[in-house]
Amino acid sequence: MDVLRLTLRQLQIFVAVANTGSTTAASEAIALSQSATSSAVNELERMLSLRLFDRSGKRLLLNDNGRALLPRALAMLDAAAGIEQMAQEAGDQLQSLRIGASTTLGNYVLPGLLARFLRPQPPRAAGAWRSRVVIGNTAAICDAVAAFDLDVGLIEGPSHQSSLAVTPWLKDDMVVVAASDSPLARRSAAGERIPLRDLREEVWLLREPGSGTRESTDQALLPHLNTYRRCIELGSSEAIKHAAAEGLGVGCLSTWAVQEALDAGRLCKLVTALPRLLRQCHLVVHRDKQPTAALQAFVGHLLSDAAAA
Repeated sequence: MDVLRLTLRQLQIFVAVANTGSTTAASEAIALSQSATSSAVNELERMLSLRLFDRSGKRLLLNDNGRALLPRALAMLDAAAGIEQMAQEAGDQLQSLRIGASTTLGNYVLPGLLARFLRPQPPRAAGAWRSRVVIGNTAAICDAVAAFDLDVGLIEGPSHQSSLAVTPWLKDDMVVVAASDSPLARRSAAGERIPLRDLREEVWLLREPGSGTRESTDQALLPHLNTYRRCIELGSSEAIKHAAAEGLGVGCLSTWAVQEALDAGRLCKLVTALPRLLRQCHLVVHRDKQPTAALQAFVGHLLSDAAAA
C-alpha cells in the first residue's frame, strides 16, 4: 500500500480557507496561526502540484482545481468524523445526529416526528439525545447538507443540488387563505368560487425566494395568475398567516401552517377556480454521506411514518 502524504488537517485547513477567503480568517476559525495556515495551504498545493486558489491581494479565491477538490475534502472530513464515532453504541450516536428542516416542516411537522422517534428508544438512548436541529428555507437546508454541515434535510421544495440524494416523502396540501371577515371570505362562505380574474387583483403575501413554499406557490399559481400584480414578501409562514388575518392580502400556505388559525376562525380557506395545490416534500442526504446507525434509524422512521400517514 502506498504511503499517503495527504493529511486530514491539511484538508481541514483547505476547507477553512475556502470558506473564509483568507488565511487570516481561516486561522481564527481553526485555532491556528496565520503563518501556519498559509504554510499549510502552500504545502498542500506543492504536494498536489496544483494551484487551488487564485490570489487577489490578501484574498484567496477557489479556482477550478479548488472547486473540484472542495466536495471531496468535505466528504473525507465527514467520513473521518464518523470513524471517530464508531466506538459509540448506536444509541449514543443519536446525540450526534444533525437534522435540518425547511420552515414549515421544522415548525409544524418535525416536533411530532421527533417525539414519535424518541418515544420507543430505551431510556439511556433517549437521555443521550443532544442533536442539533436547524430550521431554514429549502435552499439553505440543501446548502448545509451539501456542505456536510447537516446529516439529513427535510425540505418542502425540490432540490437543485446534484450532490444530494433526494427521496420523495410527505405530500402537503397548499390552501389559499384570507382574513375571515374579508369580502373574499364572505363570498367563499356563501358558496361562490372565487374566479381567477379576482385573484389576480389581490395583494399576494409571499415567502422569500429560496423558500420551498415560495417555489411551490410560484409553480402552482403563476400558470394561472400569470404574475403577482401586487405582492408583499415576508420571511416566514407565521408572518404571512398574521398578515392575512389582518386583511393585508391573501396567502397560499401549507395546511399544516394554517390549520390552527382556520380552526380558530382567524383565517378562511377560500374556494377558488384554482386546481388542487399539492406539493411533494423530500428527504435529502449527501450522496457521499457514510450513514451511521442513528441516521439510518431516523430516515427509516421518517419513511415508515409517512407510509402510515
